[in-house]
Amino acid sequence: METRVIVVGAGPVGLMLAGELRLGGADVTVYDRLPAPSGESRALGFTKRVAEIFDQRGLLTRLGEFRRGQRGHFGGVGFDLSMLDESHHGVLGLPQSRTEEMLTDWLGELGVTVRRGHEAVAFTETADGVELVLDGPDGRHRDTAAYLVGCDGPDSTIRTLAGIPAPGWESTRGMYMADVKGIEPRPRPTGEHVPGGSMVLCVSLGDGYHRVLIHDRSLPPHPDTATLTFTDVADAWQRMTGESIHHGSARWMAAFGNGAGLATTYRRGRVLLAGDAAHATPPLAGWGLSTGIQDAVNLGWKLAAVATGRAPESLLDTYHAERHPLGEQLLRNTHAATALYLSGEEMDPLRAVMRELMEDKSAAEHFAGMVSGLGVRYDTCPGDHPLLGRRLSPDHALDLPDGSRTRVAELLRPGRGVLIVTDGIDGTDGPQHRAAAWSDRVDVVTGTWAPADTPGVPPTPPAAALVRPDGYVAWTGPGGAGLTAALESWFGPARVTAGV
Repeated sequence: METRVIVVGAGPVGLMLAGELRLGGADVTVYDRLPAPSGESRALGFTKRVAEIFDQRGLLTRLGEFRRGQRGHFGGVGFDLSMLDESHHGVLGLPQSRTEEMLTDWLGELGVTVRRGHEAVAFTETADGVELVLDGPDGRHRDTAAYLVGCDGPDSTIRTLAGIPAPGWESTRGMYMADVKGIEPRPRPTGEHVPGGSMVLCVSLGDGYHRVLIHDRSLPPHPDTATLTFTDVADAWQRMTGESIHHGSARWMAAFGNGAGLATTYRRGRVLLAGDAAHATPPLAGWGLSTGIQDAVNLGWKLAAVATGRAPESLLDTYHAERHPLGEQLLRNTHAATALYLSGEEMDPLRAVMRELMEDKSAAEHFAGMVSGLGVRYDTCPGDHPLLGRRLSPDHALDLPDGSRTRVAELLRPGRGVLIVTDGIDGTDGPQHRAAAWSDRVDVVTGTWAPADTPGVPPTPPAAALVRPDGYVAWTGPGGAGLTAALESWFGPARVTAGV
């Protein structure tokens, strides 16, 4: 039986998904139509939750030095992150190309093949697999796999071939983006309104480069990157700001519209979608990339388990059920934020109300949770523990029986489930005994939570917790009631005889 997975698209989402699939035991091949990485960096960083995801896999430190955002905002309306009980600081100023390089190196270590210069043109789905047709350097060829995942961007070929609609809203205005060297414009890190409903943004990228972003109401709704010149960018910047950047030079430029769309389903049979192929939005604070990385980490372990026969195909239904509502939230939030960003003085009263609202801690926590991804909660298992269905912070610390201390991030490095038992009690009806039959997929770790004054300790630590490979809590103890059902639900039927 075919157990391999094909991923189309070697951007950050496709690369992350391929790594997750390989950690889960699936064979995977990645195809991309470009002969080499584009070097483009639409996103300049990612949210706090994505930083945690990279930390869970030991990838965050591979990115080298980066900076954290000090203030949060929604549509340019700021809120003070320091008032919150937990850090929501995302990563800023990190080019997307650097993230892609890191993920490509990781895949090389995992033995995943990335085949560039191969464009998907058709596929046929059968009862037990998918046959993909590609045009490559040596002509047309075919490849087969158990499942096919489209991570091939907002104009996804895979989504189109699968016949999955992606309704949303049409573009009404254009925007320019460029990384420019040899200029010293005034910083505008969260954007600056221009009378009449336009906006400009400027951040330093280091190495003498600045990212400029221009939202100009006068630009056509579907500008063409292929015909964009640096003079076009510089003229628009001067028109918006009065500053001349004509003496600079751009290493990369792009033109976009402000349209958006959401796939009606993230799965159709053996074909699935992730990232911009599932939810296309205009570039805004790295939200699209961050949502896509979370798609990949939600899908990867599930698809690997199904493709290798360890879990039933019904597990894949939870991918759409958990991630599609967050795609809806992404489009809604993007629409709301751009309305605040890209409107004129008529929206000033609403901006003033939003600023007052953001001074309230509970309101700031709500908006910060949406922006950072820390507010995500899945319907994983019946229960009322506050951590159930939420991510277990990778910084949570455990003191182990041998006297050492570890973090949840380190326990999640292999991409397996983890059962954490901290009450020190087990028996024939206890969590450890019940989980023994899943030892091929779930690691059992015993210990005690670090002292309450230790950074990263949960405010209400559970006596026992089943943590999915993506870091979300699927069950909490102390007793073993409900654990077997949770293990079967998320990890498939037991395969190991208890005590063996």
